[in-house]
Amino acid sequence: MVKEILIAAGLGVLAYLGWSGVDIWPVVILLVLLGAVVAVGWHQHWLPRPGRKVEGATQGITFDDIGGQATAKNELKEALEFLLKADQTERLGIRPLKGILLTGPPGTGKTLLAKAAANYTGSAFLSASGSEFVEMYAGVGAQRVRQLFADARRLARREGRGSAIIFIDEIEVMAGKRGQHQSHLEYDQTLNQLLVEMDGMNVHDDVRVLVMAASNRADLLDQALLRPGRFDRVVRVDLPDWAGRLQILQLHTRNKPLASDVDLAAIARETFGFSGAHLESLCNEAAILAFREGRNQITMADLKSAVDKVMLGEKLDRQVHKEERERVAVHESGHAVIAEHLQPGSVASVTIIPRGMALGFVRPAPEPDRWLRTVSELRAEIAVLLAGSTAERILLGQPSTGAANDFEKAFDIARQMVLAGLSPLGVVQEEALSPETLYQAVRDIVAAERERVDRLVESYRAAIQALSQRLLAEETVSGDVVRALLHQVA
Repeated sequence: MVKEILIAAGLGVLAYLGWSGVDIWPVVILLVLLGAVVAVGWHQHWLPRPGRKVEGATQGITFDDIGGQATAKNELKEALEFLLKADQTERLGIRPLKGILLTGPPGTGKTLLAKAAANYTGSAFLSASGSEFVEMYAGVGAQRVRQLFADARRLARREGRGSAIIFIDEIEVMAGKRGQHQSHLEYDQTLNQLLVEMDGMNVHDDVRVLVMAASNRADLLDQALLRPGRFDRVVRVDLPDWAGRLQILQLHTRNKPLASDVDLAAIARETFGFSGAHLESLCNEAAILAFREGRNQITMADLKSAVDKVMLGEKLDRQVHKEERERVAVHESGHAVIAEHLQPGSVASVTIIPRGMALGFVRPAPEPDRWLRTVSELRAEIAVLLAGSTAERILLGQPSTGAANDFEKAFDIARQMVLAGLSPLGVVQEEALSPETLYQAVRDIVAAERERVDRLVESYRAAIQALSQRLLAEETVSGDVVRALLHQVA
């Protein structure tokens, strides 16, 4: 209100002076220029922007609200002890940690861990993204880094706290290896300022500052940032295992009514490779499906449908041409039959209902989490991937472009085999292999499996044809049907 009164009074004075015959244009031009400078200063953070919030809301998040990261939470709690027991650590002569780097795949809870750390230690919390610090204007990034540390201390004093946590997400954007931006030294200046600020942090300051950062690509960071005395700890935040996924599902269904047939343990087994963000989306999509169909509870069918949606996308209403539909049925039948032959019990269901970019898919049966694969298992995976195109070629006379993604995955597995020393080349070093040698070794593995799949598809031609006809009639069949057809042929 005061600001509006002052502006009105100023305009009134200018109007009066103009009416009195005074030349007011120099004053008007000066005010316009001053307003432009202030606006640019706000945009570039040279001047504090009125109403700009520097606090990052922690939303009351605690470590109990984060599931599936027991190891990361324990390691992080240990590193935070110096904020909680500053007097004891000082008596023992312990140098407090200045920085903690959280690294891991997207969606695993790195930002949540930083917020929980602030609540755990009772610290003021500020958050920023690495992309906020670098622009085309020289010196802006360094100024913003200085301002961030100053804001952290100011906020802690205002809230009466003895510590502050600064969280920088996607830190690789502003702290990549120096010397890679020959035409743009602003990146290096920003990183240098961050290093200087971290070096200047002192245990005897009235506000103890801890820098936490998150990155999906720790290999891109400058080594000067990772040395002791800066980011002293690197906490790995990995994808959750089965027990972790079950815990995350339980957390995200606390406020959701579940039907009596819901088995979260089974859903956890079916979601190998899902991050916490995927699991949260899964629970939300299941609730949306129940709401869409007018039910008051989420059923097991809703959760299973949500798994498919998170993996592949929404069901499509597109009308698939009859011949194309038959080709998809043969393709998916080839995958399913050869998968059951090589890995009995591995198929949960087969469908030709389009989802996302897929015209059909084979849902694998749940299995215990496995982090290692043998040569025979990897070769079987390649064979299953090639089986769809092979079934099209043998039963329909020619393959189609529908197998492009299968081929890409098959070559990725074969490449993994070569680099792991599981090919005829033996133990190899990737840097020492020429691209031609690596490609030939990968191609030999895929070619050998293709020959095996040709023989298997010929042997199980009748089962593939029968399954494809069943799919055309019912669109979705269970793994039990696949196994029954396979036994009839055998």
